[in-house]
Amino acid sequence: MSIVSAVVLFAVIWFLCFLIIIPLRLQTQGDVNKIVPGTHASAPEHHGLKKKALITTGISAVLWAIIAGVILSGWITVRDLDMFNRMAPETEAHETDG
Repeated sequence: MSIVSAVVLFAVIWFLCFLIIIPLRLQTQGDVNKIVPGTHASAPEHHGLKKKALITTGISAVLWAIIAGVILSGWITVRDLDMFNRMAPETEAHETDG
């Protein structure tokens, strides 16, 4: 795995985690009965994005380490994910490189 692949993997994991964590413990204007005129009642009143971003970074770092470890160890390869048998077997692929 190259550096660019590692950074892209971390970014994808980070954004997926962030989108999952954003709505947790969100207090809306409707929840606290302080609706600003011209906004929806579901608009956030207290969102805590900084705290959620830090939590997301920690969770993403752990998930990235696990996933990168699996990828680098070769425990699961692309050939393991080939459900339709479209890839040639590994021995045939090496013989035709020649």
